[in-house]
Amino acid sequence: MSIVGTIGWQLVRFVLFVGLYVLLLNNSNFVLFDLGWNFFYLGFLLFLPIETSIVVQLLLGFGLGFTVDVFQDTGGLYAAAAVFTAYLRPWVLRLLTPRDGYDAADAVNIHQMGWQWMMVYLVLLVVLHHATFFLLELGSFLSLGFTLAKIVVSTLYTTLVMLIVQLVFFPTRRRNR
Repeated sequence: MSIVGTIGWQLVRFVLFVGLYVLLLNNSNFVLFDLGWNFFYLGFLLFLPIETSIVVQLLLGFGLGFTVDVFQDTGGLYAAAAVFTAYLRPWVLRLLTPRDGYDAADAVNIHQMGWQWMMVYLVLLVVLHHATFFLLELGSFLSLGFTLAKIVVSTLYTTLVMLIVQLVFFPTRRRNR
């Protein structure tokens, strides 16, 4: 795929993830037991190509978080959590590198990398994102138990939704190049 095609595809993914989150999923109808929020927009960062450079990831993380902040009027909360997640993503990918390394055609795809790899990848990054988000939102340690419950339930909820997105919308085998 050409560079213009790749950028175009990533722009479409950005609009879909942010648009669905802002217009549909960030609604009180999708909150589980007043504890679990679905951070669907995070899928844009989590499913970026493996070879994406750290600088591009940080810029995309800031752009993603800032866009959601503008719509949610949260003053940088989403941007801070998204940039932190984008910063940690290369470290998690390095931690999970297969014995033979990543192929040039590898993607963050459950069908290519396997269930175990995907579960560890998603849970690590989602729990770090949610911990950052909810602890910054809290601003103190007065309701720490409730905040920890929100982190756990939201992590399970978001991870389940990201797995469903992977299974439904990502190709089952590699494309011929």
